[in-house]
Amino acid sequence: MTTEVQNRRPPGTPCLASLMAHRPDLARDFYGALFGWDFTPGPPQLGSYTLAEAGGLRVAGIGEGAPQADRPAVWTTVLATDDVDRAAESVRECGGTVGIGPLNAGEDGRLAIAVDPSGAVFGIWQGGRFGGADVTGVPGSVAWSELVTHDSALVGKFYEAVFGFGVDRAAGVDGGDDRAELTVDGRAVAGVHGVGRDLSPERGAHWMTSFAVADVAAAVRLASRLGGRVLSPPMAGPHGPTATVADPEGAVFSLVGRV
Repeated sequence: MTTEVQNRRPPGTPCLASLMAHRPDLARDFYGALFGWDFTPGPPQLGSYTLAEAGGLRVAGIGEGAPQADRPAVWTTVLATDDVDRAAESVRECGGTVGIGPLNAGEDGRLAIAVDPSGAVFGIWQGGRFGGADVTGVPGSVAWSELVTHDSALVGKFYEAVFGFGVDRAAGVDGGDDRAELTVDGRAVAGVHGVGRDLSPERGAHWMTSFAVADVAAAVRLASRLGGRVLSPPMAGPHGPTATVADPEGAVFSLVGRV
C-alpha cells in the first residue's frame, strides 16, 4: 500500500534520506538498478544534486560529497523544521555543532548539516517548494530511520530539546535492548538504538537509513551482483526481515521487507 506523505512535515520528522557520494553517476547506476529509481534534477543551488523517484514519487536524494579520500560516502537522515536558523542555534545550545549552513536552496527550502553530541551527522531542512520525500514505507522508499549510538537515553535528550520529540522507551524495548522511539504528536517517526561498546569505532555514532523492499533476500543478491557488499545477511528485525549492505563506495544502508 502506498503511503504518501504531506509536503510539509511536523518538526523533527525525517523528511529525506540524502546520499553524498564520491561518484554520483555510479551511485545512480547502483541504486537505480537496485530499487528501480529514476532521477530528476534537485535544487540547482545544491550543484549536481538529483532526486530519486520510485513510480514517479520522490523518495531520496543523491549528491556529490567532498572530494577528500578519507571522507566516506554516507547516507544522511534529514529532519524537518519550520525554522532552520532557530534549529541550528538550538543544536549549538544543546551541545551539538553545525558544520554547513544554514543556507538557501532557492525556493525549494533552506538547509543545515549538523552533528549531535554523540558525533552522528544529520541534516535539517526547512521546506519551501520542496518539503521532502513524497512517499515512505513502500518498496524503493525509506522505511525507517534509526540513530545508532552509545546510549539512547543521553542522546535522546538532545533530539527532544532541539526538535521537541517525545522519547518512548517502552515502545522501543526489544529483548532487553537499549532502544527508544522518537515520537511526534504521539506517532513514532524514528528510532534510537544504544549499542554501548559494540558501536563500530570506524563509523561511530550514525543515522542508519532502511529502505523498503518486497524481498530482502532477493535484494541482497542483486546488491551483491551490482558491486555492493553484504555486511549483515537477512535476519529477523524489529520492523521485519532486514539486512545491512554497503554500496560500491562503502555507503551503508539497510533493507527491510515491506509489501
